[in-house]
Amino acid sequence: MVRACVGVVRGVSGVTRATRFGRVANYGKRAEEELCLLVQVETQEALDNLEAIASVDGVDGVFIGPADLAASLGHIGQPGHPDVAALIESAIARIKATGKPAGILTPDNAFAARCIELGTLFTAVGVDAAMLVKATEALAKQFKA
Repeated sequence: MVRACVGVVRGVSGVTRATRFGRVANYGKRAEEELCLLVQVETQEALDNLEAIASVDGVDGVFIGPADLAASLGHIGQPGHPDVAALIESAIARIKATGKPAGILTPDNAFAARCIELGTLFTAVGVDAAMLVKATEALAKQFKA
């Protein structure tokens, strides 16, 4: 039985998320210019070490994961729980104080606006799979009897 990898050949695609789906000219030649290392904070332990995490050389920003954070704090399925929201708001201020940009993903438009107001520099407001499901359901509904 052969257990060694002889070689790996990967394809090259110009239409990936990294290339903003083909909108970054010469991405293959400039990929290193386009890279950004974001780390995600999802637990109380990570919050307790937030400044140390943000200060790691090479970390470009800190992303807060509300759903995983909520679950790790005992609020499964409640990313909007007041205790979670308060910790997120505090974390945004702490991240900004380190000089690194803060970010978040939330499907809650009001909370997204609040996070932007607090200073998140990258704010994801939709989840691609959920958006796809909604769009396909709407399309299917047009053709159902």
